[in-house]
Amino acid sequence: MNMVNLKINNVPCQAPESSTILEAAHEVGITIPTLCYLKEIKRVNGACRVCVVEVKGAKNLLPACVYPVSEGMEVFTNTKRVQNARKMNLELILSIHNQDCMSCVRNGDCELLRLCKQYGVDKSNAFEGVLPERQDDDSAPHLVKDSSKCIICRRCISTCAENQGVGVINVVERGFNTHIACAFEGKLADSTCIGCGQCITVCPTAALVERDDTEKVWAALDDPTRHVVVQTAPSVRAALGEEFGLPIGTNVQGKMVAALRRLGFDGVFDTDFAADMTIMEEAHEFLERVKNGGKLPLITSCSPGWVKYCETFHPDFIPNLSSCKSPQQMFGALSKTYYAEKMGLDPRNIYCVSVMPCTAKKFEIGRPDQSAAGDGIPDVDVAITTRELARMIHRSGLRFLDLPDEDFDPAMGQATGAGHIFGATGGVMEAALRTAVETLTDEKVEPVEFTQVRGTDAIKEAEYQVAGLTLRVCVVSGTANAGKVLDMVRSGEKQYDMIEVMACPGGCVNGGGQPIQPAPVRNFTDIRALRAKALYDQDEASVLRRSHENPLVQQVYAEFLGEPGSEKAHHILHTSYAPRPRLF
Repeated sequence: MNMVNLKINNVPCQAPESSTILEAAHEVGITIPTLCYLKEIKRVNGACRVCVVEVKGAKNLLPACVYPVSEGMEVFTNTKRVQNARKMNLELILSIHNQDCMSCVRNGDCELLRLCKQYGVDKSNAFEGVLPERQDDDSAPHLVKDSSKCIICRRCISTCAENQGVGVINVVERGFNTHIACAFEGKLADSTCIGCGQCITVCPTAALVERDDTEKVWAALDDPTRHVVVQTAPSVRAALGEEFGLPIGTNVQGKMVAALRRLGFDGVFDTDFAADMTIMEEAHEFLERVKNGGKLPLITSCSPGWVKYCETFHPDFIPNLSSCKSPQQMFGALSKTYYAEKMGLDPRNIYCVSVMPCTAKKFEIGRPDQSAAGDGIPDVDVAITTRELARMIHRSGLRFLDLPDEDFDPAMGQATGAGHIFGATGGVMEAALRTAVETLTDEKVEPVEFTQVRGTDAIKEAEYQVAGLTLRVCVVSGTANAGKVLDMVRSGEKQYDMIEVMACPGGCVNGGGQPIQPAPVRNFTDIRALRAKALYDQDEASVLRRSHENPLVQQVYAEFLGEPGSEKAHHILHTSYAPRPRLF
């Protein structure tokens, strides 16, 4: 790697010649503010001009996020000229920004507000004038767009197009009327949006937020006729602590359970139990296809954003999708059937709440064929995100960090290490392999880890020789990457027996409903790896690490479902898919 010599604020330093000024400054302990830049986005535009710096010999201030370093360059990041320019740019942004900060859901983690405080913006109306016409959109079940808070940073556009390969939003009109919208000013609900929520996690303000469904949960908890149960996905425990000041990747399972119990839920359960159920059904389905010449590769169906992407953009691969419901929906289905029967409850009176790292789960609960109990009773009544749960805990007055560590309720709260790792990209594949390989060989396989499918790489491949068979597997995260893999499979360039797909880059730990970290953290911290490590650590500490070892899973099959893949199991735990029109 070729290095160049430069000075930043009169301090000599070196940086790779491919670095930007922003990256070089970070390496010497200087944070340059940004509002449009994200390292994960290739199409950086330098639009906000908050990152400007002085470079000796340059007539104008230069954007640090896109300007490359060069030999002998002298950079100044904190001169009075730079500070005045940044302050003025912030004031210009505020001139068309809805400043209802007191009631804003991003109050406390708004990147614009943080910079305004940092640069002493004391005149929020310095350039007060006519405001652009609002172009709001609350049509989608998972997201609300408030254009009055949009600063046209374009992060959402780049993320949707580059990382997800969907591209449902873009810049519309010019000049003062510039705004972000779908084609032809269409509604998001009518577009090809897959609901992943990645646009929300990169938005620096509250222009894009998840639809808040917490009032539905409060109402259910206040209804004495309701038996309210809650399930929490594995990734939630690895991220919830960030909302209470804990380091990224802190596992707060015990305190989360204690908080949910004190919020008033009648049953506090673990979605990881349903993840183990998913593996039992999915591994059985995979082996049946291998033995009987079924459609391969089998492609996982745990991620509703991915499923919708497949139905919309690659409908020819619908037959390859596993017919298994996602763990969220499997849990809901069992809560309204097995649990209702066991507890002597009318499924109509059970209200199932899920806490998920994913905004796509909000539309998944309304998909067709999600009523195992029949009579239109939904498997899951409401899905909330990790962020929404944090707001409920804050509102309740619970001192989260002072809560004791408590265990999930036993009825549907026991899980194995295989269930825990579902939240990381590669986790579903590894869990499936642990069960499928031991089923094929009829012996316990050690070590239990399949490390080739671990890590945050976008696309991972592995090949295993098992019982005379060659199993070729692929793990992919981010739907744009999934599209690339499917194109290679379609052309015959790649041959796989099983593919795991997660809609969000890095898997559910990086879901659209997870705590939002500001740009400086996202740019220089591997958040995905830190959160995933919490799940792998929990797996390693578990006594039971294979889904088929879960005694509760065994009990459900023995008492209620029969065997994996049985007619009853298929009715309750499986679903169907259909092509979706591509309107725009």
